[in-house]
Amino acid sequence: MTAFRRMPAPLRRAAVRAGTPSYTVGAVALLRRDDGRLLFVDQRHSEGWALPGGLLRRGECPDDAVVREVAEEVGVSLDVSELPVPVAAVNARVRRVDLVYVLEAPTGADPHQEDEAEVRRIGWFATEDLPQVSEPTLEILRAVRLL
Repeated sequence: MTAFRRMPAPLRRAAVRAGTPSYTVGAVALLRRDDGRLLFVDQRHSEGWALPGGLLRRGECPDDAVVREVAEEVGVSLDVSELPVPVAAVNARVRRVDLVYVLEAPTGADPHQEDEAEVRRIGWFATEDLPQVSEPTLEILRAVRLL
């Protein structure tokens, strides 16, 4: 420990980071209509359909991240004060944590392809008739007990 304390601060931080597991953290919205259908996006950067959402920016709170991502991807405005407590979907093998906000689609919401550079298309799907979804999305749907 004495040797560790004598190390320069940047070197101590690097040593701690190298020995400490790090996780990527995402925030996703599981938006459900009155008929039970869920909103999915077909993103250009990954194979399979996914829930709207994405990675948190450094220092960003998960609530703010999910509001930002949903607005960017599907043009739906969420009120941060009305968000539920998220469900954590953890995959230790790939060191990923997704915070899942299970929400009823806001009244009058009209989801649309907001960001054509990132999103190919969007769609509402019943759980018994899902399109081909990505592996992380399958894990999320299992974590919230929809599959």
